[in-house]
Amino acid sequence: MLLGSIEAGGTKFVCAVGDEKYNIKESVSFPTTKPNETLKKAVEFFKKFPELESIGIASFGPIEIRTDATNYGYVTSTPKPGWKNTDFVGVIKQALDIPVFWTTDVNGSAYGEYTAYKEKKEDINSLVYYTVGTGIGAGVIVDGKFIGSQGHPELGHVFVKRHLADLSFKGTCPYHGDCLEGLASGPTFKARLGIPGQDVPLTDPTWDIVAYYVAQAAIQTTLTFRPQKIIIGGGVSSEAFLVKVRKQFKTLLNDYIEVTNLDSYIVMPLVPENGSATRGDFALAIKAMK
Repeated sequence: MLLGSIEAGGTKFVCAVGDEKYNIKESVSFPTTKPNETLKKAVEFFKKFPELESIGIASFGPIEIRTDATNYGYVTSTPKPGWKNTDFVGVIKQALDIPVFWTTDVNGSAYGEYTAYKEKKEDINSLVYYTVGTGIGAGVIVDGKFIGSQGHPELGHVFVKRHLADLSFKGTCPYHGDCLEGLASGPTFKARLGIPGQDVPLTDPTWDIVAYYVAQAAIQTTLTFRPQKIIIGGGVSSEAFLVKVRKQFKTLLNDYIEVTNLDSYIVMPLVPENGSATRGDFALAIKAMK
């Protein structure tokens, strides 16, 4: 069985083919440019594999996931230049004529992590996967299913309490200013300090401010969905950063409810080398066939 994966990010596309055991046979990566140009490259890659049976697509958004909507399969009100109201699924299905599973980039990663924990024989039925990078988003799985029937969650755009040392920062979100993404995503480091986040030492107090916001998001998730695990991936995340998040989480939650060992509750991705979305896409491609 040969399966396809498109991890469609706002910065780059990662296309891969693999088998039902999630082994990658071949992959390619290229920048996310204009829709026609980018989708053409994806189609050209998959055309090399006539035995391809189905494909999972995990895309940046917002996207339309309701199958009865007239614009199902579209990237909708995205701030990504040129991509607003782009028919993504229609182009892929017309070119390849195979089943497609269409979801968000963070849902794909969440499902990849879910299958990885299941493979480890861990008794897990719920988790939330956050990506904290160029933007912030989250995929939610409860009882093995995605949350959201009228659309997908947009947990990166919830509002959080401002840190007292950060009140003058207006935020970077073009829609909301100081929502979670506007305060804690990767670009906020450069907006605050004038240098990219990867160049900011972990001793800089900005990391504690960002951890404060991410911890609030983890608390909101804990109190609303009560998941067994919160996974934080993306370019901003690291084990050293999660140490800060866990500390803030413990302080802010103040033992209101019982939460399991924070070292095993708020964690880095289990799938190595940023492979969660590709693994998830392969698994979702199998669901599409069924």
